[in-house]
Amino acid sequence: MITLNNITKKYKINNDEIIALHEINIKISKGQVVVLKGASGSGKSTILSIIANMTKPTSGEVIVKEMRVSKLSDDFSSKYRLENIGFIFQKYNLIPNLTVFNNIILPLIPQNHDEKFITKRVDELLEYFNIQTKKNIEIKKLSGGEQQRVAIARALVNNPDIILADEPTANLDEKLSIEFIKNLESLKALHKTIIIATHDPIFFDHKIVDKIIEIKNGKVI
Repeated sequence: MITLNNITKKYKINNDEIIALHEINIKISKGQVVVLKGASGSGKSTILSIIANMTKPTSGEVIVKEMRVSKLSDDFSSKYRLENIGFIFQKYNLIPNLTVFNNIILPLIPQNHDEKFITKRVDELLEYFNIQTKKNIEIKKLSGGEQQRVAIARALVNNPDIILADEPTANLDEKLSIEFIKNLESLKALHKTIIIATHDPIFFDHKIVDKIIEIKNGKVI
């Protein structure tokens, strides 16, 4: 479903050239849960960004569902993300003064769905994650676990096939980390392809994980 062929990513900082990724080759099948394992700065987050086409590789090719996404223009990149990608950010990136409902609908706004469709879709997700009673509550009034479920619901609202999670348990205690993995189990049951960038050992021996890819200094080892 996802193929990275010889992906290299270079950045220029002042006069210095930084190689974030060096000839990365990865293949991920539909419905797999894949962990990108590595220390901070190893290149894990850059890989997620390249799969989401938020970052272009310097060289190499990214193919997702037979689309050469690394060659897409900015307009088609946005369409690709809307239709295929759900992103769970490390710090959730929720808007604290907006309600749960208004946070979840954000990815749907560019698609011009009617109000009935949007309300039905959000209500389904609120029920799925057992936060129906929080629909009209502001994010800043929720617990950490509730905010986590809102972030996952937002990532799912456009019904993407691919879920990307960047250090999702970095700011969670053990209880919330376990709860997050239970949520992942629910997503796997929906046949979502899930890629998690993490250095949290809670994932490394967990039965939900199909494949671990270790990244060090921008290379697969």
